[in-house]
Amino acid sequence: MLPALAPDQAGQLAGQLALLACQCLLDEAHLAPKPGLVDSRGSGAHSDLNLELMCRSARALQPAFFAMAHAAWQQAPSTTLREQLGSLGRAGEQAMLQASGGVNTHRGAIWAIGLLVAAAAMDSSQRQSDAVCQRAAALAQLPDRLLPAQPRKGDQACRRYGVGGARGEAQQGFPHITQLALPTLHASRAHGDGETHARLNALLAIMSRLDDTCLLSRGGMAGLTLVQSGALAVLDAGGVATLPGRRRLYQLEKAMLAERLSPGGAADLLAATLLLDRLPQIAAD
Repeated sequence: MLPALAPDQAGQLAGQLALLACQCLLDEAHLAPKPGLVDSRGSGAHSDLNLELMCRSARALQPAFFAMAHAAWQQAPSTTLREQLGSLGRAGEQAMLQASGGVNTHRGAIWAIGLLVAAAAMDSSQRQSDAVCQRAAALAQLPDRLLPAQPRKGDQACRRYGVGGARGEAQQGFPHITQLALPTLHASRAHGDGETHARLNALLAIMSRLDDTCLLSRGGMAGLTLVQSGALAVLDAGGVATLPGRRRLYQLEKAMLAERLSPGGAADLLAATLLLDRLPQIAAD
């Protein structure tokens, strides 16, 4: 059960962070055209997801993000805090499953964005993306003794293919965000690309390098390689703001749909990228 918290200084910041986190999930869901993913055009490679479901799930997570940010306000990394955040995240998963009718819509996003809103609340005077990601990494590196022992699909893919997965990404300070997605997003904007194109290019930058366990679970190493090489080809052709880039994007999407490939891990990191990009908009406490 998620706790009900009274409005206070911590609650004001937590409320802003939770609202921003949910808006970033909604923005990611609506962004189109995303190859293999649910967007405003349709369900992509999914048979059990649609845009309405994704939006309902995103809104259901706001109390969990609020509780995680509130718990972490002005706290230092500790095992106690890590386990508290884990428990709140699992409560958020239950809220997600209730909203989605039992479908996993945002489990990976709860992990990544939950860590980031907590890290942002730990020191609201240091909201630069690198600083926030390093605080999130310090949390992710701590043990959660309350974590259920039952492995999930992502864990199984990590063991089978020897990749770090979502846990490794967080423990390393989200390098696919800080070194790829955010620089691509900012460079696209500076180049004069519209916001939709800039966000799509940021997604493709993640897809071109991330060992996405969602892709590995669905298509193995061959599926991952197809998506990574295809995303890189779009960027090398000039990105989605150019005609050659869009042609490459549609070729990639056709190939991904034929193999039922969905880069869910990259989508989670794109939502987290949008969060970090917009953190400076939150008023200082």
